[in-house]
Amino acid sequence: MNCPKCNSSSHKKNGIVGGRQRYKCSACGYNYTVELKSTAFSASVKRQALQLYLEELGFRSIGRFLGVSHVSVQKWIKKFGQGLEDLKSENEISIVEMDEMHTYIGNKKILLDLDCC
Repeated sequence: MNCPKCNSSSHKKNGIVGGRQRYKCSACGYNYTVELKSTAFSASVKRQALQLYLEELGFRSIGRFLGVSHVSVQKWIKKFGQGLEDLKSENEISIVEMDEMHTYIGNKKILLDLDCC
């Protein structure tokens, strides 16, 4: 087991907190535990939350569906989005193609026939 901060393998025991063994890194002095918390959600739950978000469900509805807090769902999505920042292209976009739907909706005239009601 390595230190999560400096990745050093030299450590010593540093007490028990909440029933879990704590360790102190000899190199940087960072305190850490090795075991995952029992409240931690699996990667499959986080992946399912991401899929539901991409299907345009809201954070609260995803939280109700999966049985987790909507704040947790929001943090998972934000963390995933920050991971995508590295994948962005460094090239600037010079040409943008747009659809005519905006101009159609903006100029569409709605006719009301109140006699039929």
